[in-house]
Amino acid sequence: MDQAMAVDENVRDRAQELKRIAGIAAADALVSSNMRIGMGTGSTARYAIHRIAERIATGELSNIAAVASSSQAAEECYAVGLSVLSLEDPRIAGELDLVIDGADEVDTAGRVTKGGGAALLREKVMAYAASRVAIVVTRDKHVADLGLTFPVPVEVVPFAAFPVRLSLERYGFSVSVRSGTGKMGPVITDNGNVILDVLFDGPQDVALLESEIAEIPGVVEVGLFTRRTFDFFTVEPNGTISSP
Repeated sequence: MDQAMAVDENVRDRAQELKRIAGIAAADALVSSNMRIGMGTGSTARYAIHRIAERIATGELSNIAAVASSSQAAEECYAVGLSVLSLEDPRIAGELDLVIDGADEVDTAGRVTKGGGAALLREKVMAYAASRVAIVVTRDKHVADLGLTFPVPVEVVPFAAFPVRLSLERYGFSVSVRSGTGKMGPVITDNGNVILDVLFDGPQDVALLESEIAEIPGVVEVGLFTRRTFDFFTVEPNGTISSP
């Protein structure tokens, strides 16, 4: 292994360690017995899932009812022995005590972009069904304005993908259909839809955009979360946890 590859691997290892610290911190601080918990999608949320399972195994926690935001999150739960329920299950009854999830970007007003894992629809449903939502991120996820460096995902029914793309391009945005990794063709969500990734051409009124984009026929959900209050667990480069 040459020096450049070794440095890159060390950077990746450090990034994963910071995500692990943040996920564990949220699981330890917020999760107690008899809770209904929404499990997010992504590498940071994965560590929270594993920590909850560890606390159940040691007897610290009991009677945890879990709902997964995606098939990926469900697989993580199954892998550590957590059963996954639906929102309509009588033990959940359509309401969650807590959601632990990651974010792609967080702005200075505490609004977030989600959907890098293509689970934005279910993540938003869970967020609005929950009494409390913890967003677990590393410091590099904090930005001045959303959608300038990391695209905002828009979930669209396949039939409408082309006209929705045209509508978004009329705003002056850069729009692309998200392609799968290790497969031919576009990413297909757990709901059978496609993802359009949208990069803004400058700072936007993201609260207004969330509403306007959602009204385009064929749009299922927008990866902007501007109307929900979050508890942030941000891990700094030195491993400490702080607020935004």
